[in-house]
This record gives sequence, structure tokens and C-alpha cells, in this order.
Amino acid sequence: MRRSPPPGPGCPRRGRSPSRPPALRPAAGGSADLLRCPCCRLVLWEPVTVCCGHSFCEPCLGPALPARCPVCQQRLRLLGVGAARRSVVLCGLLEKCAAGERRPGRAARARLRAAREGVELAPDDTSLRLGRAEAYVALGQYAEALEDLDMVCRAEPGDGKGFFRKGKVLLEMGRRAEALLEFERCLALSPPFLAAQSELEKILAWDDSHQPSAAAELLSAAHWGSPSPRAVEEGSSAGLAPSPAEERAQNQEGAMEDGKGDAVPECDQVTPALSLPRTQQDLDPLAESQERQLLDSEEETAAAEGDQLYLEDLLSVSDLECSLCIRMFFEPVTTPCGHTFCKECLERCLDHRPNCPLCKQSLREYLKAGSYNPTVLLQEIMLATFPSQLAKRRELHQAEMAELSNLTKNIPIFVCTMSFPGVSCPLHIFEPCYRLMIRRCQETGTRRFGMCIYENGKSFADYGCMLEIQQIEFLADGRSLVDTIGRRRFRVLRRGHRDGYNTADIEYLEDKKVAGEELEELQCLHESTYQLAQRFCEHGDVASRHILMQHGPLPEKEEDIQASADGPAWCWWLISILPLDPSYQLTLFSTTSLRARLAQLQRILTALLHHHSSGPPLPQHGPRSQV
Repeated sequence: MRRSPPPGPGCPRRGRSPSRPPALRPAAGGSADLLRCPCCRLVLWEPVTVCCGHSFCEPCLGPALPARCPVCQQRLRLLGVGAARRSVVLCGLLEKCAAGERRPGRAARARLRAAREGVELAPDDTSLRLGRAEAYVALGQYAEALEDLDMVCRAEPGDGKGFFRKGKVLLEMGRRAEALLEFERCLALSPPFLAAQSELEKILAWDDSHQPSAAAELLSAAHWGSPSPRAVEEGSSAGLAPSPAEERAQNQEGAMEDGKGDAVPECDQVTPALSLPRTQQDLDPLAESQERQLLDSEEETAAAEGDQLYLEDLLSVSDLECSLCIRMFFEPVTTPCGHTFCKECLERCLDHRPNCPLCKQSLREYLKAGSYNPTVLLQEIMLATFPSQLAKRRELHQAEMAELSNLTKNIPIFVCTMSFPGVSCPLHIFEPCYRLMIRRCQETGTRRFGMCIYENGKSFADYGCMLEIQQIEFLADGRSLVDTIGRRRFRVLRRGHRDGYNTADIEYLEDKKVAGEELEELQCLHESTYQLAQRFCEHGDVASRHILMQHGPLPEKEEDIQASADGPAWCWWLISILPLDPSYQLTLFSTTSLRARLAQLQRILTALLHHHSSGPPLPQHGPRSQV
């Protein structure tokens, strides 16, 4: 029956160590734990999310924000805050994941940073290496500590302290057989090393097996205060004193080469630190010991796996919910003040007021920058813990974007002014509903929306023009200057609403095409009307010059006047600058007969040229339509 391990700091722990930072589930595709800082590789401490979306320990960033992100090298900026603020959501997640654990504090981390700096300055200094190894052990980073101790043992092969510390780390890692070998080496170099004797006794007692003669010999020599005969011999090429097990293996190998030694039982190769059985009767106890060691190893592995804190067992979907939409985060964005929201939710709040929805911190500079990078760590956590819920959230968003991308069903309608195909239409956007509408046009990739004028008895007219966004300039208070250009005419079939702005189902208009004699007559009418337009533009009226400065020169004639579904571009340019009532412009806009449109323009131009000297000056068009 297996005995319980004796108490003491050196015995291997089967439960979770109170000084060990919580083991967290590895990130997909990598060996690093999800909640580890990219700089110090420790579990995040007072996490701060910078503007590029990466998260770091606050002490790792230092009192002054670095010029560039240590991960992506993007330039970092503090937008509207005096110092980097901790991420509220990440702090909450860390507290929940590390519940019941003693996480490494600021002092331990500061100690590790100082040790790292010292080793960088003097990499061959063994005392600095030992100090850094101790700092690693305090923070639970045993693999890193083992690397430093290996270097110390190679540099000082005659000092047993390095081997003792290495054995202690191996014990913490659950590797008892290797720890036993290191303690043997320590005692071979320093027989009266009481701490190594104690650790060796605990391992042998815990093993509950036939005591190895080599370990017993070392313990006996250490208790009597005399060095072992093997301790006086120098060992391997690395300069280390060989352990008794290593010396026996070398003697047996030489005996086999001389044909004088018996074959070594295969089972003995599993325990190189133990002595060989002298008789056949010893094989059964040895096999039993090996089986117990194998079982111990399997239990240690199972315990280590069970000791890990899987995030899906510690977190719930409610821990990853946006406080605005009360749904799982989608494209979570952390503001400079440390609060996290869905990107779309935050933008909709900033449409109404440039302040954080929770703490009311001013986000004017953040809004002006217009760069909302998702928080990388939160996205990785959601993908690792709740992949199915995140997939549903993504599908819902994609379905919404697909619906918004349809350019005939429920297209957004901007109720403002007349716009025409091929003619620029600058806009000044400040109403929240239209700010949302413009942003959605950007996100879907269509970059298009409908423009209609208001009409009494209806929310907007029956005809309008699709506008395409060319450029957007964001202002610090949330307003924006949007440059657009007209594309195609449409007729409204059905009206609707979405989130405060109008929508419509539409069909596109197309001029009727003609051929034969009708086409020849249309060509003649087109030529004569275009000549009148040239005369009008060359008239020299002051108002006309101002209009031309805003709209550019008269476009050239097209070779094929029926190539475009909306007819020649110069006609729409002319209609946009003529001093016509919007209702009359809408009449010209809605006709699908190029002949009728040219005839109307010809009459208007003839009248304007005939009365140019006595008529009132043409009105100037404003630089931007105010919305």
C-alpha cells in the first residue's frame, strides 16, 4: 500500500501549489497561455490594452507609453487620456480565472525584471543566473529556471548547490527520477549537505520501494560524515562528478565488451539511478518498483492535466458580454479609458455624444482618429472558450451586412437635395442617424446610398439618385465631410425605416433607346442643344463663373449618346447648374426619354440666352449640402 508523502517543502505536490500562478489553456496554434503578457510571459498583471489592440502588464509598459507596440510595432498614442488605463473587462476575467490562486505580485515581477537586466549586462555571472532562477521559481516559470540552473551547473561543476537547486526545480515539475539524480550528484560533491540528504530521504520514502543501494550508500556516507569513494573521482567531459549509477553503467558496459559480464536486464534501463539486482530473486521486487514508478508518472501527468484551469470551465458568456447590447462581444474595442464595447455599439454611442458610455471620459481625440482596433486577447479568449456562440454571433452580423449590401432592397435613403448621375455632391453629416447610415455603407463595402428630396405628403420623393462615397473626413466632434458622386437614377417602389433613417425598395431607370431615323433626329437635337450649352457657359456671367468653379467645366460630348442608361453626362451637369426649381428638375430627372429631356433643355437655354442682359443674376450654389 502506497504511503502518503511526508510533509515538507521539497515533497512533490499532487494538489495545486498555492504559490504557482494558474495554468491556463494554451492558445490555438501556439504553446503560450492565453492570459500571458507578450513581454514578461507571466500571467497578465493590471492589463492595459493599447490603441493597436494588444494587451500588456501595466508595469511592462512602464510609466511612459513606448513609442511602438512591442508586438506589431505600430505607433502608439494616448488619445485623450494622460496615462494608459487598465482594461476593466480583462481585469475582471483575470480575477475570475485566478480565483483561489495567489498570483505573482508586483514585487516578484519587479525582482524578475531586475534579474533579467542584470543577466543581460553580465550573461556569464553565475550569481546573477541563480538570482534569476529563483525569481523564475517564485513566479512558477520552472522551465526558464531550469535553463539558468543548467548553465550554472556547467559553469561550476564542483559546487553542489547548483545541483541541489536544480533538483528542487525538477521536484516542482514532478520529475522525481531526474531530481533524484541531481541530489545524488550534490551529495557526491558535498556529503554533509543536510538539505540534499533530507530531500533524498523524502523521495526514497515516497517511492515506497526497495531502497537503491547507490542512494543508500550516499546517505550512509553523508550521515557518517565521510565522502563516498566515488566522490573523489572526476567524471564526464563536461567536468561533472559521475553519479554512482553512471559509474556502474560504465563498468557494466566495459564488462560486456570484454565478454565477462552478463547481459543487463532490459528493465534496469528504466531506472539508471538505481543499482542492478544481484540475484534472480531481486527481479520481482525491481519489476514491482518499476511498475509503481510508471503508475506514479501516469498519475503525475493526470494530476498536471487536471490541475489546469480551462477557461470554458471558469468563464461564462455573460463575462464576455457588451454592456450596451447585452450580447457577446463582436469585434470588441477597448477605449483609452479602459472600457470595452462592441465596435458597432461604441460607434453608435459616439454618434450621439463623444464620451465613454460608462465613465463619461471625453473620447473626442479617439473619435477623430477613427481607428477602432479590436482587442486581440478578447477575440482569442472568445474563440478558445465559446467558439459556437461566437460563430452564431458572426453569422448574425454577416446576415445583417448581406441585407444591407442589397442595392435594390431596403437601401438607405438620404433625404436632402437633388443629385444627378456623374455630378459630385458634397455633404456635411452631423445627425446621428445619418452618421450610422454612412458608416454602414462603408462597412458593407457598397459605399452607396440613395439621395432624394423631400416631398409634401410623403417622407421623400418617388425618384432619386444613387450616390457613391468618394472620401470621408472625420471631425473631432463626430461630424464628417463626405464627398460623393452620383451614379444611377432610381424609382421608389416601397418605403421603410431602419434605426432612424429611411429605406426603400427601388428599381433603376433607363432611357429608352431608338434607332434608324429617330436616332438621326436625336443626334441632330443633341448637337444643337450641346452648342447652346457651350454658348451659355461662355456667356461670362459672374454667377456662372462661380458655378463653374464649383462644378468644373462642361463635360465633353460622348460618341454614343445612348451608351449610358442615364444618357449623356453633360445633360445632368447642365441641369445641376441651371437656376431651376427642384420640382422642375425632378420632372427632367424622372423622364426616360432622352429626346424629351434634350428638347426641354433647348427651350430653357434659348430663353436664358435671349434674356441674359435683362434677367436676374443666376443664384450661386453652396459648396456643401447641410444635413
